Amino acid sequence: MTLPKIGIIDYFGIKKASRERVEKALGVKAGDPLPKSKGEVELQIELVNNVVRASLEAVCCADGLAILYVGIQEKGAPVFEYREAPTDETIKLPEPLVDTWNRFMEQLQIAVREDKAAEDLTNGHSLMQFAPAREEQLKFAELVDANLPLIRSVLRKSVDETERAIAAFTIAYSTKKATVIDDLQYAIQDPDDGVRNNAMRSLASLSVLAKLKPELELKIPATWFVEQMNSIVWTDRNKAAYALVPITEDRNAATLAMLKERALDSMVDMARWKSPGHALQGFILLARTAGWEEKRIQETWAAGSHQPAIDEILKGFEAAAKKKK
Repeated sequence: MTLPKIGIIDYFGIKKASRERVEKALGVKAGDPLPKSKGEVELQIELVNNVVRASLEAVCCADGLAILYVGIQEKGAPVFEYREAPTDETIKLPEPLVDTWNRFMEQLQIAVREDKAAEDLTNGHSLMQFAPAREEQLKFAELVDANLPLIRSVLRKSVDETERAIAAFTIAYSTKKATVIDDLQYAIQDPDDGVRNNAMRSLASLSVLAKLKPELELKIPATWFVEQMNSIVWTDRNKAAYALVPITEDRNAATLAMLKERALDSMVDMARWKSPGHALQGFILLARTAGWEEKRIQETWAAGSHQPAIDEILKGFEAAAKKKK
């Protein structure tokens, strides 16, 4: 099998470790095929001084080529902790829900191949533009409401990570949306990447609805998303940033202060990524913590001048810190 070639290599989490040594341990450069063994390369990077853990993740796409993200956890750096894996082997999702999920996934794959994967999140859950996929999604609400206690138990207790991931995605379709927020926040610390990813997608969808309909009083706390910005897993950081963009639209001072205090380096790393689609969220969050107005953020990004803007923001933070002293 021919491995995809790399278009972009980007890093996050490097502060004390030698970037040059990390790059040497990685052993590949843009234009090369992806590494044959993810685990072996991670082990090599972990031999670099000050590196505790490394995580490689290849995602799509830069002009048809793979984007390789290299995550570094250094000694003393903030760490996002996962829960222990649950152990209940008896609890299972209802078969009709699993069957509907499987049909939805089949249609989703077709939608992706045909470039019809756009989705509407304004209802607090995903509804695909692709009609056959949306037809299956529209069945989730009734199935979830009829089995909510069981789905909640699967999400928290089932040993089967696939079923936990299904639960994390479908529970957002409940008509009692305010009651599932705690379950989804619990799932954000699941040890499985797929469960965390679906939980964050669900919470991001609920955040969209919360903004559109404040009368529903859906409260989506930002704390776990902020903590997840420090994860060594690229998917965690990417989804956390996507969720935090709508959450921080109200410019809540406490949330922005928490972001700056706990995830400043992470925002800077993301804002500097070479893939615009992945860097935008980090830049928006960083600029909001600096007090920039939305118009200025949008104009700076549209002009392609966000890299010098990042330096400007950091200099502003440094100047403010000196004044406090």
